[in-house]
Amino acid sequence: MTIKEIAELAGVSISTVSKIVNNKDQYINPATRERVLRIVKEYNYTPYGMVKNLSTSRTFLLGVLMNKAPSSVRLVNGIMQAAQAQGYSILLLDSNEDAQLELKHITTLCKNRVDGVIWQPVSLESRQQAHYFSEQGISVCTINSGLTDSYAIDFAGLSYAMTQKLIDHRHTKIACLFDMTSNRASSMLDGYKRCLFDNQITFDRSLQLASGDDDSFRKLLESGATGVICSHLPDALSVCRRLQTLHYDIPDDFSIISLKDDLRESDTITRISGPLVPYYEFGSHVCERLIATLEDASLPEEPEDRLYRSDTDFDCADSIGIPPFLRAKKIVVIGSINTDFTFSVEHIPLSGKTTTIQSAVTTPGGKGVNQAIGAARLGRQVSLIGEIGNDVYSSYIMRMLEDEHIATQGIHKDMNQPTGTAYIYIENNGEGAITILPGANARLQPEKIKSQSFLFEKAGYCLISTEIPLPVAACAARTARQYDVKTIVKPATVKTLPDELYANTDILVPNRHEAAVLCPGCETPETQAEELLRRGAKTVIITLGSQGCYLRTPSQNQYFPAADTVPVDTTGGADAFISALASFLIEGYGLERAIRIANCAAGFCVARQGVVAALVDRNTLESYIRKIEPGLLD
Repeated sequence: MTIKEIAELAGVSISTVSKIVNNKDQYINPATRERVLRIVKEYNYTPYGMVKNLSTSRTFLLGVLMNKAPSSVRLVNGIMQAAQAQGYSILLLDSNEDAQLELKHITTLCKNRVDGVIWQPVSLESRQQAHYFSEQGISVCTINSGLTDSYAIDFAGLSYAMTQKLIDHRHTKIACLFDMTSNRASSMLDGYKRCLFDNQITFDRSLQLASGDDDSFRKLLESGATGVICSHLPDALSVCRRLQTLHYDIPDDFSIISLKDDLRESDTITRISGPLVPYYEFGSHVCERLIATLEDASLPEEPEDRLYRSDTDFDCADSIGIPPFLRAKKIVVIGSINTDFTFSVEHIPLSGKTTTIQSAVTTPGGKGVNQAIGAARLGRQVSLIGEIGNDVYSSYIMRMLEDEHIATQGIHKDMNQPTGTAYIYIENNGEGAITILPGANARLQPEKIKSQSFLFEKAGYCLISTEIPLPVAACAARTARQYDVKTIVKPATVKTLPDELYANTDILVPNRHEAAVLCPGCETPETQAEELLRRGAKTVIITLGSQGCYLRTPSQNQYFPAADTVPVDTTGGADAFISALASFLIEGYGLERAIRIANCAAGFCVARQGVVAALVDRNTLESYIRKIEPGLLD
């Protein structure tokens, strides 16, 4: 291909082609310039014989100078694919971690008059050789040099995502095992610490381990960690093998996550969960950025482009589970599953009067959903048994429950019914009224409890609300008794309870209105609780809104004050109270202390709008309690 042929293909003069390929095209129409360059790149043409000043001619050749190319195959592949897509060729050189060899390669690239270079320096000191490129007018993109003007993968972000994954699975004592000699270690440590801080978890230096330390495995066992994130897969596999020799099951007894440098690392016999380092995508990004700079000298530098961020996808979840101390203390929830329509009003609607709605929100709800999510956010492993309908809301509810890590195998979809619906009216003072359309909830049958009885194995508490048919609630309490599981019953929307349910209830938690309905001849919480004990309940806690709650057992009666918060929406207060009560009783807290903690959880909930969105997580609750009453959690 001659310059004359290029000119004919482009429909321009030979002089125009010469000016464009030799960077003297400032007065040439941009469209013409683009057309000529496209043809020149397509035919890989360089007019050596026509150019007097060869140092300014374009070769459409890029240099790739790697510190150690064999460890960066995917990175190089990404560079090559991006270069070829835009008509450039690649000259790949490997310094093999040798500064002298690197200098020879720099000379080679300059002699070959490459248009630009992607350079991974051997060391910070070798960056001083960059002047050879600048003297030749060669554009350079450095990668992974450790300096702010270098392009790099966001290892801090990857580390943050790995740590967050374990936190999402209720881990609060997470170790990190990093190869501190690698370039990524410092960034990964920053991401790990930042994630802990954002989740209000105190950084513990004893959980920071170095893979080169012979005692790192011993330190890991002694630290009490329930999970670890690793910077390199070989270290994660080593930890996994050594744990298995001590009869640890992964992930039942310990969770492990590791970064992976190679696609083949995702196909090991021992499946370790973790994200793949985006070398290919990073290589493409850097190459595209270099070419964009070469072809448009006015293109501004974009510092944010130098740190490459990508979506963090975990290839599997085989080595991630909840902490073992939670697994043995499950909670089973049997209750309603609704779609809540919440209306903010100045006054609760009255007969014959029109009320203006100030705002409206649609969310998943029902006491079964609320209590299940409340317990899960407090670190419990939760199974929910209930009934949903055949409508668009059911799919949304199921996705949300799965996002909250709640086991949903006990939920059945009734193809002939809508999902239950609750219409909630909230006054400006936070008090409210609720009307319910049961929908599929009314179709829940005792046989469903019997078929899911395996969920009661190794459970500590069963939470039952009576927005479902009473025979189902009674069956659930009876099944819990058979498995030696404690029961907490919320008597909502009923006027009476069957004797069998009273007899199998360990803790009955009505509010003041429900207690008055159940005990129509009793005027005070004391007399109401006494009557409920007489009917068979082992313990009664009557919640009193802003006045706290009243506890009555055969040997004890006591009032507990409410948390010092301003109520905004009291709808979910009882559900937050019950889920927290069960969560802390299951850990061995005494009843009085668990009630005080549960009051704090309820206070958090009623101080915010809505229910599900207002349910508090464990880290936030414990941080709050440590500020107001440090000894309560001891």
